[in-house]
Amino acid sequence: MTQPPSQPPNEPPQGGFGAPQDPPPGGFGAPPPAQPPQPQTPPQPPSLDKKDGPAAGGDQPQQPPQPPQTQPGYGYPQAPPPGQPGYGYPQQPGRPPQAVPGYGFPQQPGQPPQGAPGYGYPGQPPQPPYGQPPQPYGYPQPTTMPMNAQGSPGGGRKFGPQAMIITAAVVAIALIVGGGFWYKSSQDSENTAGGGTEQGEGKGGEGEAPGGSGGEEKVPSDPSSKVLFQLPAPKVKGDTSFAVEGSWLTSKVFAKPGLSEINGYDLDSGKVTWTTPLSGQHCASSPEVGDGDIAAVVYENAKPTAENKYPGCDKISAIDLTTGKILWTESVEVSSRAARYDEVSISGNTVAVGGGTDGGAAFDLKSGKELWKPQNGDACEDLGYRGGEALVAVRKCGSYDNPKMEVQLLDATDGTPKWSYKLPAGLDNAKVISVDPVVFGTDSQEITASGVTDVFALDDKGDLQSRFPLEEGKFMHDCDVNKVHDCQQIFTGNGKLYVPTAEHEAAGEEYGRTNEILSFDLKTGKPTGDRFDAGGIYKIYPLRMDGENVLAYKAAPYEKGGQIVTIDPTSGKQTVLVENPGTESVRKVERNFLPEFGEVIYGDGRLFMSTLYIREASKVTDDPEYLAIAFGTS
Repeated sequence: MTQPPSQPPNEPPQGGFGAPQDPPPGGFGAPPPAQPPQPQTPPQPPSLDKKDGPAAGGDQPQQPPQPPQTQPGYGYPQAPPPGQPGYGYPQQPGRPPQAVPGYGFPQQPGQPPQGAPGYGYPGQPPQPPYGQPPQPYGYPQPTTMPMNAQGSPGGGRKFGPQAMIITAAVVAIALIVGGGFWYKSSQDSENTAGGGTEQGEGKGGEGEAPGGSGGEEKVPSDPSSKVLFQLPAPKVKGDTSFAVEGSWLTSKVFAKPGLSEINGYDLDSGKVTWTTPLSGQHCASSPEVGDGDIAAVVYENAKPTAENKYPGCDKISAIDLTTGKILWTESVEVSSRAARYDEVSISGNTVAVGGGTDGGAAFDLKSGKELWKPQNGDACEDLGYRGGEALVAVRKCGSYDNPKMEVQLLDATDGTPKWSYKLPAGLDNAKVISVDPVVFGTDSQEITASGVTDVFALDDKGDLQSRFPLEEGKFMHDCDVNKVHDCQQIFTGNGKLYVPTAEHEAAGEEYGRTNEILSFDLKTGKPTGDRFDAGGIYKIYPLRMDGENVLAYKAAPYEKGGQIVTIDPTSGKQTVLVENPGTESVRKVERNFLPEFGEVIYGDGRLFMSTLYIREASKVTDDPEYLAIAFGTS
């Protein structure tokens, strides 16, 4: 089980232009004023989009939310109970247990030299969320996990304690060049004022697509955004942080889990349009939205009590995101008890749950009818699934300490495999990056900064098409430990795999850190030569495909707001879709939700950024804590 990181320093660094102050372990802000139950309109903190925001004393970057303590029953991976037999895949016709081999552990990012400013900031990097080692500011764990049509992300950020052993980020980028990577400069790489895109570019008429590109998102006449709303974080007490991972965007609502409820918010005002109570704390959400705007969630069977501190994550429900109505609720019985899960995915009309120690199960999206479940005595079990255009399972056979693994493309209606690919010996895990085509990654390093160190691309018959490395310290994607469906900032499109590089010193006269997006050909496994620069001292995070384009979020340097850009993969031209306000108060909130420790969803001119965890508000500062913030263009 991943161990939480060490606590941040008690004393903030002193002096210097833009010197950051790391908040004490308690958090980055005091709670907002007490809210009435079921508020219809979230309270708006004063002056959020004005120059003189609620926090005075200069522009000092906030620390990301403090990680939760790892506890069973809260949606986190758990070791198999001693003496408990593993439960495999259901005994469906045509789906016999199959043997397979295994895989390794995550990598460690490079760290800048002492005193080198990270991402437009000097000195000490902020403390990252749950389970992550200290990293340079802006170093993502992941984003990219599977996205729905609106680009929904999800997933935690967990690394082992070994990740404290790291190399300098400056050395990491030198290794990229030294390792034989050749880049094709983007068309706008010389433009640094707008983060690699001229401020005048991409400003066509309302609704125009980026010139010469295959992007589907409309380009606004003016990409300058305003704050639509900000949602205060639910109040909690005690030392434990609570996971609220998962969020969804439909044409009518932005939906986000709370502690023991899910809320739907009006897209422009943030007004609560519906609230759906849950029997216990939220544990997991489907990254996908199914037909009819239906999502799936896993949650605890009860609220914690003194007698039962850790209720199990064994309730599975489908929820209509338009109305908030629970369509059905089920659980999976194995050996006279309820199986626990911490992942859920949707493919077509199938909801598949996994991530526990009992084996996978599936239900019909609309009715909740059970499609398959683990059977006692099975020699193999499904560890988890990734949904979307297809349903892919990661299956394990053999003993706990000597597993044999395989990746299977399933018939989502009954779980029977269409084909299986056995992992090479020594690989004991697989993280699915894409289902169409099927691309997955494994870790072959004991210490890893990235989510995967080896990528496998399969063809439509399940045969290996290419296998290539993502070398330690050179890239900054993330795939969560012990999760099948939680890869962030790495995805496929146009026959390529897109992934961001690790941050490095900016070239020229700019004093700060930056990075790029590179791509690999899935058929050959070789670098394509694509290079999409963040520009200046921006930091670029790929989110998802935008048609044939690449959609990315760019975190801004000092005194600027973040951007959403769509990138033409042929020319490298970046078109700005959103540019957020650069006021101090807005920047402070936005920086708490960067993709490495938050969720970022963009669609139809609106950008939603939200937290992965909530915790007790700080008793040291007056800054409010937020669940989410939304931006929109006119």
